[in-house]
Amino acid sequence: MPLKALSVASEVFPLVKTGGLADVAGALPVALAREGVETRTLLPGYPRVTAGLSKRSIAHEYAELFGGPARVLAGKAGDLELFVLDAPHLYDRPGGPYLGPDGRDWPDNAIRFAALSRAAADIGFGAIPSFTPAVVHAHDWQAGLVAAYLHFDGRPRPGTMITIHNLAFQGHFPAWLLDTLGLPDAALTVDGVEYFGGVGYLKAALRLSDSITTVSPTYAAEITTPEFGMALDGLLRTRASSLHGIRNGIDEDVWNPGADPALPQSYDVDQIEARAGNKTALQNRLGLTPDPKRPVFGVVSRLSEQKGLDLLLSALPRLVAYGGQLALLGSGEHGLEQGFADATANSGGAVGCVLGYDEALAHLFQAGSDFIVVPSRFEPCGLTQLCALRYGAAPLVSRVGGLADTVIDANDAAVSAGVATGVQFTPGSAEALSGALDRAVRLYSDLPTMLQMRVNGMRSDVSWRAPAKRYVALYRSIARTAE
Repeated sequence: MPLKALSVASEVFPLVKTGGLADVAGALPVALAREGVETRTLLPGYPRVTAGLSKRSIAHEYAELFGGPARVLAGKAGDLELFVLDAPHLYDRPGGPYLGPDGRDWPDNAIRFAALSRAAADIGFGAIPSFTPAVVHAHDWQAGLVAAYLHFDGRPRPGTMITIHNLAFQGHFPAWLLDTLGLPDAALTVDGVEYFGGVGYLKAALRLSDSITTVSPTYAAEITTPEFGMALDGLLRTRASSLHGIRNGIDEDVWNPGADPALPQSYDVDQIEARAGNKTALQNRLGLTPDPKRPVFGVVSRLSEQKGLDLLLSALPRLVAYGGQLALLGSGEHGLEQGFADATANSGGAVGCVLGYDEALAHLFQAGSDFIVVPSRFEPCGLTQLCALRYGAAPLVSRVGGLADTVIDANDAAVSAGVATGVQFTPGSAEALSGALDRAVRLYSDLPTMLQMRVNGMRSDVSWRAPAKRYVALYRSIARTAE
């Protein structure tokens, strides 16, 4: 009998995506299936999710769930086996998963994601007899109350795991919600859900889950320090024996330069020279001066200070002076959007930006850029640099979190040994980034070294194979059932 696991996430690619969480939640179950784990993923019934669900059936019904009737639908989306919490009063509305059309958090997010956790706990207790999981795997704060509902019920329960994708997002709400959430008074303690006088969704999961994972080994160490711990470092130090850093992977079928329909020119590691056609296409698409001798530095990112895009904006004049070009795809903070838009207008073909997000264009960025820049102040794992390695674009990254774990800096020793895959810099400052950009431009002019870096990157294992095996081992160590 395969081990059964319920994954609980607020977004899953390809149905709904705002960031890397969706990619992980969409790809990991497929990788786990190859290791003998039968996974169902529970996610909210946003309109685009229910519309994309095939072979649907009703698996469970609620006469009332946090203010209205609801049901759990079973169905499929591609290779994913899904449970969808169809609660129109909570999810059937315009806007995104977390923000309304006005760009602000939905005022009832505390209830919307408590409902997701409550349904997950019910499934864990056997509400759907055909699928009783031995492990419930929650992702980020939106699924953080799963462990609390299972723990404070007192009945035999499945094993619980929480994965931290970004510790900065914690889900902190007023204490008076406790009764509305259906949790007992005893839960509002430091050993339960209490957090700075309120209810902490992620804090509850970190306190009460059997196992804690995060998305890279370096980030696992970083978050136990005051600098990166976001006020949860003390708790994480007390749970150190249960905290595991497992780097993310990417779906090698989705990210495959040899068979990518988004690319004007496919290629692989043995035909890497064909990659040049994508660079020309990217330069034309972004309004950059077509010139194979000028290195293109690509950015595919949320525009925020966390991602270090203010540092890049400060370093941009020097990048252009070094002879580089910048191609940017992303959206976020208004000041950064305006800054890059102004730079584009005044660059004379050295800077191009597309404000927004386009999945197909993101693939062209990976295939057409010479370097992919990820200057984050902190980065739990990062998927952009993994895609860059797969596509032969050398990552230029800050030495934090998963970026430090996945990119081999082109220092003299690594270049001499023929193992370099990119460029790292530290500290997180505009000056240090400028130095890294200068180093990258000089590497670009060294054709044999640049070719070796591209080849090394494309041969790197960025798949889910090794991470999936580690998840399975952890699942088996905590597995138990409510039966």
